[in-house]
Amino acid sequence: MMRSMNSAVSALRNHQLRMDVIGNNIANVNTIGYKSSRVTFKDSLSQMLRGASGPDASRGGTNPQQVGLGMDLSSVDTLFTTGVPDRTDRGLDVMVNGEGFFMVSADGTDNGMYYTRAGNFDIDEDGNLVNADGLRVLGYKVNDDGEITNEIGGIVVPLADSIPPKATKNVVMEGNLDARALAPDAGATPPIPETVARQTEITVTDSLGTNHKISLAFTKTGENAWKFTPTAVNGGAVTFDPVSDIPIVFDSNGQFVSVDSNTDGILSFSVTGLGNGATEPLTFDVNLSSLTQYGSESNALMRSQNGTPVGVLTSYAISQKGEVEGVFSNGKTKILGQIATSIFANPAGLVKMGGNLYRSSANSGDPQVNKPGVGGNGGLQPGALEMSNVDLGKEFTNMIVTQRGFQANSRIISTTDQMLEELVNLKR
Repeated sequence: MMRSMNSAVSALRNHQLRMDVIGNNIANVNTIGYKSSRVTFKDSLSQMLRGASGPDASRGGTNPQQVGLGMDLSSVDTLFTTGVPDRTDRGLDVMVNGEGFFMVSADGTDNGMYYTRAGNFDIDEDGNLVNADGLRVLGYKVNDDGEITNEIGGIVVPLADSIPPKATKNVVMEGNLDARALAPDAGATPPIPETVARQTEITVTDSLGTNHKISLAFTKTGENAWKFTPTAVNGGAVTFDPVSDIPIVFDSNGQFVSVDSNTDGILSFSVTGLGNGATEPLTFDVNLSSLTQYGSESNALMRSQNGTPVGVLTSYAISQKGEVEGVFSNGKTKILGQIATSIFANPAGLVKMGGNLYRSSANSGDPQVNKPGVGGNGGLQPGALEMSNVDLGKEFTNMIVTQRGFQANSRIISTTDQMLEELVNLKR
């Protein structure tokens, strides 16, 4: 009878441990990146009452007679199924969509490496990308040219970073000049005066990042012939080379032919007298080959120019590739680093360290570090966090089953105790 009591005691102990795991799962139902655990049991050793015997000529074989000695804990497994995304639309929130872990450490190196599924990151006062506990997020660094390298280290967002200005080198014009515009005719009665058919502005940037507006006046000079004249909007002693009356020619179908005898449509400008200490002359090309001359309203304008003022870092975000991208005030973007992720041959072998962190173990395998979305590593989903994978319905069901198992085994103990009491009473 002591066997039944010992078996029931082992069951009580292990069912209580299972209830502990269920309680922890339910406690972490809203923990970011939490992975639920499960408990599995196995039977314990059995006492052999009689061994098995094989058949012979006189009788058949007999099976072994064994009495079990209870149950034991088989495993406590961590289940690494992906949790449901929780959309936050925050630029520094990100989740791994598939296999993989973020890597963090205290000093931004691989010393004391931790792994996590929680992607609620932030920027500290030194510009380090960190997790909620201040551990630095590791990834691929960039060189001076903004190119991603193979060097792994802490990702830094230089809060005082800036992009130097870039002087304008190319301006592209597009649109139409109205073929119905009248050309001047001094001999006509009455004379037709010279009239500007289209006046528009272009903006160019000098070597210091200062923008300058230049007005372009388009005037029809004859059949399929035009001229345009540049002037500085802000006045001053600004001079242009060429100065004015730059001829533009179209064919009878309204297609561009040449500007200042250049059939490629490129006109080189040289501007001096900007007066702000910038490198002079400011030299740039204006491409007019996309202009047309049709019988419709004039709408010629600047399509683009490649100069940019100085840009200061205004915001940052993480892309699906894990690239930490800085957005600057001049509209330009710059890659500041790329988050790295790692996968394991046996993620269930990782050791939980608390704080949503894991460490590798002898049975997890070595981390296979790569860029998100490469080599089996899942891609990233920016603007979202991974919620826990706890299934409350399943946990409550397991809770009921575990409680019933505990209750049934407690009955074994009380029943065995009654049997022992009856045995003692035989002496009376």
